[in-house]
Amino acid sequence: MKKALLVLALILLVALIGVFVFVPSQVEKSMNRVLNAPPYAASDKAKALHQQLFVADLHADSLLWNRNLLERSSHGHVDVPRLIEGNVALQSFTIVSKTPRNMNIEANDDSTDNVTLLSLVEMWPVRAWTSLKERALFQSAKLHEYAANSNGRLTIIKSKNDLESYVTRRQKEQGITAGILGIEGAQVLEGKMENVDVMFDAGFRMMAPTHFFDNEIGGSAHGVSKGGLTAIGKDVIRRMEAKKMLVDIAHASPATIDDVLTMATRPVMVSHTGVKGTCSNNRNLSDEQLQRIAKTGGVIGIGHWETAVCGTDAKAIAKAIHHAVNVAGIDHIGLGSDFDGAVTVPFDTTGLVQITDALLGEGFSEDDIKKIMGGNVLRVLRENLP
Repeated sequence: MKKALLVLALILLVALIGVFVFVPSQVEKSMNRVLNAPPYAASDKAKALHQQLFVADLHADSLLWNRNLLERSSHGHVDVPRLIEGNVALQSFTIVSKTPRNMNIEANDDSTDNVTLLSLVEMWPVRAWTSLKERALFQSAKLHEYAANSNGRLTIIKSKNDLESYVTRRQKEQGITAGILGIEGAQVLEGKMENVDVMFDAGFRMMAPTHFFDNEIGGSAHGVSKGGLTAIGKDVIRRMEAKKMLVDIAHASPATIDDVLTMATRPVMVSHTGVKGTCSNNRNLSDEQLQRIAKTGGVIGIGHWETAVCGTDAKAIAKAIHHAVNVAGIDHIGLGSDFDGAVTVPFDTTGLVQITDALLGEGFSEDDIKKIMGGNVLRVLRENLP
């Protein structure tokens, strides 16, 4: 009998190891797909130009997954070795705290949550199982731990001084990259204004009011009511501006976008989006919205997935960028991949050279490509970080 119980216990142990070790990896492999495997082809001219660029990407959800970002992975889209290989100077690591089941771009409520199960399977701290605030703080701590253990390969940018020191270092030193922290949906505040300061102190420098559902702050483009900013939402925007945190209106409802743009006194960002001019759907921005965002001095990050650009290659991304530049101006467009955001993309972060190549094909000058690929983001951060 004892022997049988021991065998049963061993079987259960092996099953649990399978759940906690192998299941998360398989889930991510099924959700963060790449259409084309590396290495990625590009013209010699594009390769040479790409190595001269300060490449900045405004959106990746890599901290959500149970991968060591200091090690090169065979799946997913972003890790430190691949950022360095792709000559990515700055990656915005945006945290996801909650997503609804059967998530779609039309209408979702907040009654279900995929991240709860993921947090259990990936063995997040118990405090993060039920608290959206703690999920944000846990993911921030992960990035800080990666940076501390990276032997200088990864720097976290929190201030103008951090940025300038890093830029100077990068001019002399190869094999390094940097990250900046953002939040996808202010539900992490749990309805409390004081949590804006908590997020700032944890290193976050950009936050979107909403993600895939309406919350206490405002309406989502994919929510049920799709309303504008609430009273506390307006207070949150004011507090963010006072703290010199950038407001990100990706996923916001038209009413929330209007409210943010009406009250904004600093540049407004869009970390990842498409444009209706080349891909008309509820996820993407109109020409009028592009122009209003540009007037704040902000940057619009063009996404790399099919819903954003109605295509599955770098040419579709470059076409969307071209339209956005024509509407908003060359100083207000950047990259917003949505890497590791449960999307399928043409390439991982080592393939961004294909966008450089496609922009050359669209007739952009080298100076304009430098702005699009990261120069515009660098300018806004230099002028607006604390």
